[in-house]
Amino acid sequence: MPDPELIARIAATTGLASAEAGRVIDDVLAYYAESVDAFVRRRHSELQLAGIRNAQAFAQIAGELKTRVVGAPNLSERQLRRIVYS
Repeated sequence: MPDPELIARIAATTGLASAEAGRVIDDVLAYYAESVDAFVRRRHSELQLAGIRNAQAFAQIAGELKTRVVGAPNLSERQLRRIVYS
């Protein structure tokens, strides 16, 4: 359960009911709790389905990792490949 003060703030600033605000917060926290390995694998699969080739996909994933709320380490293309194919 998220912090009650956070729930109250989100509910007050968005007009959501407290229960809805709590669910939204839980959903956001779960999204950002994804491990680096899981994120890399998921994004690689999504990008492959979109027809993006590996070189471009790995460059895009590396850039996306830099914007994650929880700082991910700088990973080389080789390290990203190891995550995807291990």
